[in-house]
Amino acid sequence: MVVGVAGYYGFKNAGDEAILEAILRELRARGHGAVVLSGNPALTRQEHGAPAYHRLNPLALLKAELWLLGGGGLLQDFTSRLSLQYYLSLLRLARLFRKRVVVFNQSLGPLSPWGERQVARALKGVPLLLRDQDSLAYAERLGLKAELGADPALLLTPPPVAREEGLVLVIPRAGEAYREGVKTLYAAANHLLHEGRQVLVLLMQPGYDDEVAEVFLHHRIERTGDPRRVLYLAAQAGYVISMRLHGLILAAAAGTPFAALSYDPKVAAFAKETGAYHQELPGDPLLLAKAALYGRGPDWDKVAHLKERARRSFDLALGEAHPVKRPSGRG
Repeated sequence: MVVGVAGYYGFKNAGDEAILEAILRELRARGHGAVVLSGNPALTRQEHGAPAYHRLNPLALLKAELWLLGGGGLLQDFTSRLSLQYYLSLLRLARLFRKRVVVFNQSLGPLSPWGERQVARALKGVPLLLRDQDSLAYAERLGLKAELGADPALLLTPPPVAREEGLVLVIPRAGEAYREGVKTLYAAANHLLHEGRQVLVLLMQPGYDDEVAEVFLHHRIERTGDPRRVLYLAAQAGYVISMRLHGLILAAAAGTPFAALSYDPKVAAFAKETGAYHQELPGDPLLLAKAALYGRGPDWDKVAHLKERARRSFDLALGEAHPVKRPSGRG
């Protein structure tokens, strides 16, 4: 079967590219072909080795029998009403072409009242897999039937790299609304340096996150939109402190303890489901630093449960009764 994958791909965002990498690996392992809708098809073909078409080309929907919409946080209108309209229109058009569509391992919200009405109407009768308990409860409030999955990036296997226990990976997020949180991470990073730790500041969306570099002028900084590089660094680090959701998810995939500074419900939801230490913005830099110094990690049994949910979500979406067995990564 040829499976189409649609989401926020081709924009050099390491988190979304990690989702795509995990989905494509799992589809290939199960013997399926794949095509991708991308903002930069040439880049997607080069980095993921999959056929890719421009996300604004409606005829590309004819290239697959089944379309997975997601994963990620596509079903929200907090950042853009236009973005939500695009994904819901894509879903409607695929169904018009008589293609099977599964909303795949997404979070739900934040949504305005207008957005709630649009989502409830468009997703009625569509198979819906959500990646966290809070989104599942939200769907029920909107009158939508959904099942629980988990973020596919949890299934990525870390590379064989020696762990550096004294290295702390700090992952901020740019944006006017998050500046106080960035200041908190900066203060925490300074405290960690004072305590003898190494700190590497990782910018997971080059270009978009560049303004953050002005805050961390005297720290080591790396910029990359490559999920494989992020996973390598997460596996190498002794601890991860992240504002970005996929900084946390790739740390979990790598078996590295982590703490979250939550700017969005999806970040708080992941921290809650894994039992990880987290704070809401603006946060307390001293407490975040202490979490890293003491190696305060998540409940690894809960992380393992989420990974199993992610595997099962492919069975549900693809209609396969027997999951493909994978060697698990660290943690």
